[in-house]
Amino acid sequence: MGEALQAALTERYDALSGSLRDRLIGFVLSAFDSLGSYRDADAAVFIERVLPVVLGVQQQIGQITDAYLATMIADMMGGAAAPAGAALSDELRGVPPEEVYRRPFVQMWTALSRGHDYVDALGQGRKRLLSITETDLQLARTHAARDSMERGGARYFRRRLNRSSGTCALCVIASTQRYKVENLMPIHPGCHCKPEPLPGNRDPGHVIDEQLLKDAHDAIARDLGESDRGGRAPDYRDVIITREHGEYGPLLAVRRQNFTGPDDIPAA
Repeated sequence: MGEALQAALTERYDALSGSLRDRLIGFVLSAFDSLGSYRDADAAVFIERVLPVVLGVQQQIGQITDAYLATMIADMMGGAAAPAGAALSDELRGVPPEEVYRRPFVQMWTALSRGHDYVDALGQGRKRLLSITETDLQLARTHAARDSMERGGARYFRRRLNRSSGTCALCVIASTQRYKVENLMPIHPGCHCKPEPLPGNRDPGHVIDEQLLKDAHDAIARDLGESDRGGRAPDYRDVIITREHGEYGPLLAVRRQNFTGPDDIPAA
């Protein structure tokens, strides 16, 4: 296939997955905005209408991800592409999706109970819905990618940035590292990156893009006035880490970030 055709395949995959994402988000937000009110009964109507479409698009994302990666791996390693199809669970988070898509309403009700005005509370619920939908599609991508790459015999993958939808600093730095295919690609809310297999089965080492890592280090030094006096690029594994999220799985995070856990809930 060669680099040119691989690039064309990647471009087509990005266009298809981006179109699916945009259409689903438009549908979900429109359904939320069109509700007459936002009480329990409205939440039930919303979930009944929206959830089958969300789950269907997740399966579509899984199918095109599997086809894309199977073709890429076959070209890198030799042989014919043999996509097996992705059979994704409806509970990629380990939580019933009905519960997940009720959370925007809970977000809104909680905001109202804390004194926020109606417009602000509605905005919070809508923002939560957007984050949930985007994250669920990204989980469909990462789960399908892991299964496809393992079947195809790839051993390592990289994080490929999606520059058309914007890229955060976390993803830029993480994209300079290699990952093992048995592990899900770490994500974060709003992440649009994709896993991409690395050619060959030889470990390329932890850092696979020294120049991009250096550029990131230089940008941080320029913007924050901080740099390593010894002239060495810092080990960003001491700054950007992967935490295990109860629903997302591997979560890309900054070390200083803290998350609430069961021990933080006050005793009754």
